[in-house]
Amino acid sequence: MKNFLASLIIIFSLSSAKLHAQEIDTIPINTKGMNIKLKRSPLPSRTLPLSFEPVKLRPAVVNAKVNYWKTKTAIAININQAQFSDNWQGGGVNSLAVGGLLNYKAEYNKNSYSYVTELILQYGKVKNKGQLQKKTNDRIFWDNKASFQLSKNWYFFGSLNFESQFDNGYSYSTVNGSETATLISRFMGPGYLTESIGFEYKPNKYFSTRIGTGTARQTFVLDRNLIKTNPKNFGVDSGKVFRNELAFQIVAAFDKDIFTNTNLKARYAMFIPYENIGWLQIDHRLDVALTAKINRFMNTSLTGVILFDKDTNPKVQASQTLALGFAFVFPR
Repeated sequence: MKNFLASLIIIFSLSSAKLHAQEIDTIPINTKGMNIKLKRSPLPSRTLPLSFEPVKLRPAVVNAKVNYWKTKTAIAININQAQFSDNWQGGGVNSLAVGGLLNYKAEYNKNSYSYVTELILQYGKVKNKGQLQKKTNDRIFWDNKASFQLSKNWYFFGSLNFESQFDNGYSYSTVNGSETATLISRFMGPGYLTESIGFEYKPNKYFSTRIGTGTARQTFVLDRNLIKTNPKNFGVDSGKVFRNELAFQIVAAFDKDIFTNTNLKARYAMFIPYENIGWLQIDHRLDVALTAKINRFMNTSLTGVILFDKDTNPKVQASQTLALGFAFVFPR
């Protein structure tokens, strides 16, 4: 019992000492006027100014070139074939038609300068059983234009344009049940070379209008024998192979995807000669091409041309072609 009481006394004494110490630790001490010295920091310190030496770094050279050229090449091949047995009662004629198209366009843009060149080559033929071969398409078109930007939508331009055909052109007639062909045109008969300077209005990427205040066009007919079957000789005087005209020219171009996978491309050219100005002296040409992409390698196209040129024919000329074929575009 005595041991038990002694243990309680010891425990009570220790608890009281702890409580007393806790109360003392929580009492604030006023250190004002006390000489308290802090121990010196064991870390070294420098009071002198720091000096830094520059480190030479080699500049990183990126081996990259800026390409200001943008090119596009389209190749199309169209084939149309029809075959009938000898006892086919629905009527018809065996035929085979083949056509090809190459369209190359390159564009250079840097700062306010630009240059555009476009080459269009078209050729096609059809052969019907019992008839002569006939052309369905034949055109060489090469257009070059350099321009300098004057404002947001206006440019000063200079252009050079060449146009002709690959193969001989014929008119066909039937004499005594036999079909005959008469030569009426050929390569460089006619051929056109047009130079123009002026101003171009281009409000967006898909539409532009050239106003050629100073335009000259040379018409070539190198085969002098064509005058026998074409009395107008495309405006070139008899015995000559060349004619020069000065004129005012307007060329409007439109090229845009109007629907998904459907492109509309149109070009209208109006040529107004300064000599003998009159409504019937103005030449007009409208080219329209509507192309719809079926899949990666196939498309269908509808093209049309309306032409009025008094030196070729006093009436309006027109042609239309509907084709289904293979098309390849680079780059994709």
